[in-house]
Amino acid sequence: VTGASFVVFNGALKTSSGFLAKSSIVEDGLMVQITQETMESLRQALRDKKDFKITCGKTDAEDLKEYVDICWVENEEKTNKG
Repeated sequence: VTGASFVVFNGALKTSSGFLAKSSIVEDGLMVQITQETMESLRQALRDKKDFKITCGKTDAEDLKEYVDICWVENEEKTNKG
C-alpha cells in the first residue's frame, strides 16, 4: 500500500511496450502509465462512480504484478483526515 499526495494517469503507454501498465513514485505522488484503451475505461468508471483496478507489470510475467485500485468510499471522513 502506498500513500500519495497526488496521482497522475498517463494514457500514452503503447500496447507494443510489453507492459499492461506501469506505476512509479514521482516526488510525493504516483504516476500510472496506461494504454489509451485503459484510459477510456478508467474515465467511464470515474463517470459512473465505479471501482476500477489497473494491473501493472509485464504482459508475459505471471506472478510479478502490481495493482492500482481506485475505490469509491461511503464516508470520506474516515479515509481522508487532514
